[in-house]
Amino acid sequence: MYSQRAVERIRVIEKKIGFIENIVRTRGTIIKALEDEENSRASILMHLTSIAEQFDKLLHAGELEILSNFEKQDIKGSYELRNFIAHDYEGIDLYIVENVIEERLPVIKQGIKKVLNT
Repeated sequence: MYSQRAVERIRVIEKKIGFIENIVRTRGTIIKALEDEENSRASILMHLTSIAEQFDKLLHAGELEILSNFEKQDIKGSYELRNFIAHDYEGIDLYIVENVIEERLPVIKQGIKKVLNT
């Protein structure tokens, strides 16, 4: 069984993904959301950063059992994206962000469902 703190971190990730989905839904497409430099893009990048921080905290807390529900590439990739956001915000390749939202967040959501349904 997972620790309560670990499950809370997974719920934060779930919430942040929901926020990103709502932003995209409001703007109509991922591209339109990312084109809005002032609001939507900044929010999406902050939520992605928060997701990475939650995975990193789980990793450093030794919560390997709960992390086994997620693909290693998603955990590692989220932290790499976080580093790009933090250290080269203006140089972010929005195609990568689009791909993460479109391809990887659904996979992470599947892992979340596994965790929360156990």
